[in-house]
Amino acid sequence: MKVTVVGAGAVGASCAEYIAIKNFASEVVVLDIKEGYAEGKAMDLMQTASLNGFDTKIVGSTNDYSKTADSDIAVITSGIPRKPGMTREELIGINAGIVKTVSENLIKHSPNVILVVVSNPMDTMTYLVHKTTGLPRNRIIGMGGALDSARFKYRLAEALEAPISDVDGMVIGGHSDTGMVPLTAHATRNSVKVSEFLSEERLEQVAADTKVGGATLTKLLGTSAWYAPGAAVSGLVQAIACDQKKMFPCSTLLEGEYGLNDLCIGVPVILGKNGIEKIVEIKLSDAEKAKMQESAAGVSKTNGLLEL
Repeated sequence: MKVTVVGAGAVGASCAEYIAIKNFASEVVVLDIKEGYAEGKAMDLMQTASLNGFDTKIVGSTNDYSKTADSDIAVITSGIPRKPGMTREELIGINAGIVKTVSENLIKHSPNVILVVVSNPMDTMTYLVHKTTGLPRNRIIGMGGALDSARFKYRLAEALEAPISDVDGMVIGGHSDTGMVPLTAHATRNSVKVSEFLSEERLEQVAADTKVGGATLTKLLGTSAWYAPGAAVSGLVQAIACDQKKMFPCSTLLEGEYGLNDLCIGVPVILGKNGIEKIVEIKLSDAEKAKMQESAAGVSKTNGLLEL
């Protein structure tokens, strides 16, 4: 199993590290345009192999896509990260050109590759890859919902004063500060709805804190977060590589599901060896449906900024 990660910055390096540590891939290729940067990151990570007990080979490359040939899965993290005060949508002008070039080069050398898109604005970048590559929709996956759900579960566990392993919850909708739809009514603690433990007001605060999870970290760190995004990507990649049939909320092209068409947005999917193997349609309340429609309108507006 060969995995490529394009972009050797903090997010890309975290992706490569978590994938390698899980030891399911034979090779991870890290590629970047900055001379020697990916090679340096790969060497540094390889020097942890004996300490962390993994046998995955990590290779760095400066913009040489031939090194990525025959990748089974490729992760696109390249592009500029957010700075404090920036929205994900403000990155569209620069990142669209980068993502388009990267995806074309990946497919040229690995025609059967499954693509995982991380670059922001993530839903729109996922849509761009669909529109410019012509790959079937099962092979193009936007990462956002897996990360947003992890942040949701963190906030739920915090509010419940519970171990995070007790908590389950999901965020659907767009990967933006205004577009996320945390499904508080569906969230549970060991199969018991969290509404049994938390007031409606506290749950609203959990949802609000979840939606600005990325912005909160960007303000604290001065740039985008990387540990949780890297871990989220590794979870998706492992589910595909190991044919786990796991359910994650991911940005995928909708063709009538949830009453939406011709846009990529976060919904629960089953991930296996073919990428997205099934889109799961869950029953939403009228309020959740309204929030989903509002989120979709925001994503469509951002998509309109693309030059296709």
